[in-house]
Amino acid sequence: MPKVSVLMPVYNTRPEHLREAMESILAQTFTDFEFLILNDASSDPRVEEVVQSFSDPRIVYAVNEKNLGISGSRNRLLDMAKGEYLAVMDHDDISLPGRLEKQVAFLKEHPDVGLVGCQFSTIGRDKISHLPLDDISLKKALMVHCGDMCHPATMLRREVLEKHHIRYEAMFSPSEDHALFCRMIPHTRFATLPEVLFCYRAWDGNTSHSQAKKMESATQGVLSFARRENPDLWAMART
Repeated sequence: MPKVSVLMPVYNTRPEHLREAMESILAQTFTDFEFLILNDASSDPRVEEVVQSFSDPRIVYAVNEKNLGISGSRNRLLDMAKGEYLAVMDHDDISLPGRLEKQVAFLKEHPDVGLVGCQFSTIGRDKISHLPLDDISLKKALMVHCGDMCHPATMLRREVLEKHHIRYEAMFSPSEDHALFCRMIPHTRFATLPEVLFCYRAWDGNTSHSQAKKMESATQGVLSFARRENPDLWAMART
């Protein structure tokens, strides 16, 4: 069994971005992983052409018969995963070579942590994140707004999701990542590594830009249940 399952849904992404994303995972210093790539019924044939141009045996490629959307695709990837840890990855971002190695080491050393992120840079911009490192600060940020953790830069402990029946929820898409984090709040600790281990691609075609209004509405729904289910933490966040 691989130690890590890298989960990457793909849909009509630019070929050059997809190739960079895949190369960044295959170049990781940590090698005990399966690379699960799920094509959500892309209409652009170049997506499959790029994936099939790689011959690495760690790649497991699947195609949805019909478009499931991001939450449905992420959940199918959860069902496919065999690893103890789940490394989230998006189809147009870049993981730096030491990302998996350092996140795995941290989760091994901290069995009470079920979610670990890292600092990240933004491609094409002179911008580096300054995320809080501790559990309470990260969770308080999720209660106040959508939080600061970059979803595709996180690694999750699969046991936490399975034990507490936590999945991606389509009703909150495209803020399904925020909802997942908030569902995890009562059940495990969060952490962020201080190193920059990830490069986020901000461009007009990604979700945060193309679905901004829908995301704002979904985020309000997530905040509503998160505050209701974690009243003590919400009280702390308001002070």
